Amino acid sequence: MTDIQELQKEIEEIKERNRAVEKNKAWEGSYTRRILLIIFTYLAIALYLNVIEVDRPWINAIVPAVGFLLSTLSLSFFKGLWSRYIYKK
Repeated sequence: MTDIQELQKEIEEIKERNRAVEKNKAWEGSYTRRILLIIFTYLAIALYLNVIEVDRPWINAIVPAVGFLLSTLSLSFFKGLWSRYIYKK
């Protein structure tokens, strides 16, 4: 392979990696991911409360799921503060 072909191959590999990184970043911040996490959190807690025989487990599981929702919605705000005041490179 010539040097130009090797460079072109490396550039394509870097572009492919960048596409994968961008897709992962988009997933991390997506509402689809957040909604799924809230649903799974709710179901896991409700099932656990049901197994340990807590009264009204399906109602009581709402509180931690809503807490999780609020924490995920506020993370971007706190990330901005962290980027501005703490992470200084």
